[in-house]
Amino acid sequence: MDLDVARIEKAVRVIDPVFLDTPQYLDEQLCRALGGRAVTVKVETANPVRSFKGRGADLMLSTLAPGTPVVCASSGNFGQAVAYAGRARGMPVEVFVPETVNPDKRERMEAFGARVIAAGPDGSSAREAAAAYAADHPDRFYAQDGSQAAIAEGAGTIGVELTRPRPGGAGRPVYDAVVLPVGDGALINGVGRWMKEHAPGTRIVGVNAEGAPSMLESLRAGRPVRVEHARTFADGIAVSLPLEASVRRARALVDEIVLVSDEAIAAAVELAARTLGILLEPAGAAGLAAIAQGLVAGDRPATVLTGANPRPEQVRELAARLARSSC
Repeated sequence: MDLDVARIEKAVRVIDPVFLDTPQYLDEQLCRALGGRAVTVKVETANPVRSFKGRGADLMLSTLAPGTPVVCASSGNFGQAVAYAGRARGMPVEVFVPETVNPDKRERMEAFGARVIAAGPDGSSAREAAAAYAADHPDRFYAQDGSQAAIAEGAGTIGVELTRPRPGGAGRPVYDAVVLPVGDGALINGVGRWMKEHAPGTRIVGVNAEGAPSMLESLRAGRPVRVEHARTFADGIAVSLPLEASVRRARALVDEIVLVSDEAIAAAVELAARTLGILLEPAGAAGLAAIAQGLVAGDRPATVLTGANPRPEQVRELAARLARSSC
């Protein structure tokens, strides 16, 4: 196992504090809506990139020489995180994105100073283009979400925060499961590595969209498996082929992968807006969707609300759903 718990603990002192110590709590209205289960939510949306990705990106860039140019591929959130961290650290950033990238995510990457290059119809084509470009430009560092250990270890600081003792000497919180959306796998592997060491009784449950079950199929096969067409509106987890390093880690750290439909994700986005007052992007609500669908055993799960960069049309659709539910 190349992920190190000591490095995860140290990362808390390295990562930009703007990404750390995010809220985690029980919301009574949400818990009632979920049948009375004590569901802890950890909110990773109130930061400059509106997702958890800043933790791993900032830690990764902290390991590079000052001024190193960085190249990455992204559907949007990782690219925002690398662009933000790169600007703060004086590193030029180039991001390869699918042609279908959320226009708001592209605008935010450019606002953080990144050069954004559209390459092909999906995330795999963007990743291939970024890898080819980096190979032709050896002065650039190629940051691969799901590959480099530091990216997962940065995300693993979420596990550190989840397991901290409660204020007032109430001891460490206890969870039956931690439920996490799975795209490139850095989040679940980083958090899973910490939890297996510090809360071994907690199950690590990943969530794939039904239309993009690449990590589920990869764990079943014991190797990366390509899903030819990732069909889901949750672009943050629309991964057609996980990286080998990510699959290898997940085989050791993840207890189960469950599948949720786009409709279940949409309902979870609505539920978060109605009970928590948080507007999530679809991928950010996948863990909550799995709990709401009864796919996770136990009465005390925790989930991470991983991102809040919805497409404009998704915002309009949610507004319409909320209007209908209030009638």
